[in-house]
Amino acid sequence: MITPVLQSNSIYHRLAAVGLTAAAMLLPGAAHALFEDGEARRAILELRSRVDQLQLVDQNTASEIQQMRSSLLELQGQISTLRSEVATLRGQNEELAQQLRQAHERLRQFEPQPVEIDGLRFEAQPAEQQAFEAALELLRAGDFAAARDAFDAFIAQYPNSGYVPSAKFWLGNALYATREYQRAIDTFNSMLAQAPSHARAADAALAIANSQIELKNVAAARRTLQNLLKVYPNTSAATEAQERLSRLR
Repeated sequence: MITPVLQSNSIYHRLAAVGLTAAAMLLPGAAHALFEDGEARRAILELRSRVDQLQLVDQNTASEIQQMRSSLLELQGQISTLRSEVATLRGQNEELAQQLRQAHERLRQFEPQPVEIDGLRFEAQPAEQQAFEAALELLRAGDFAAARDAFDAFIAQYPNSGYVPSAKFWLGNALYATREYQRAIDTFNSMLAQAPSHARAADAALAIANSQIELKNVAAARRTLQNLLKVYPNTSAATEAQERLSRLR
């Protein structure tokens, strides 16, 4: 049913066009009206052309927007990947930092550490420091034989240690406690020869005199005490040495 209508419309348009042409030939006013109709047609065509151009622009803009959206999605994916990689790297860096700290702590166990004892300042290995303190702890606990052996071992193992003068002093005390008086005298004399200005030097000299008294060598003890008074006059050991001399007379 659609086709006949179209055909009739086409015939109608043709007849209308013929009629208009004839009217234009007969009437000048009709020609002017026909001219205006042509202008309107051109205006309509131009308008359609502009509409088509705008639609094309819209299509191009839509395409560009779609491309931008695709690019943004791709960029977001890349950013997400980079964030994941950065998080992984941070975790690895933290792990490496922890390992480095642990390695540094392990190295510190072997690095010399500054020590100050009995007025002496020096550096000592951690193991060296631990050995000295362990021997001293035995002496404080009253285990004099074990302390004697520990100090003997320390001096043999670390003969150049800054602890040696102090180790000899405490070894002499351990020997005195185990009644090894001659060894105690020899040890104290060795300490005084090595460090005559040691903070415990006056006490070492007094211990030598006490050991000599234990060995019944009163003359030697008197000489030791008199020498102590000359070399270390302003010490508590000198005060005690004076008392000992008064009792020896």
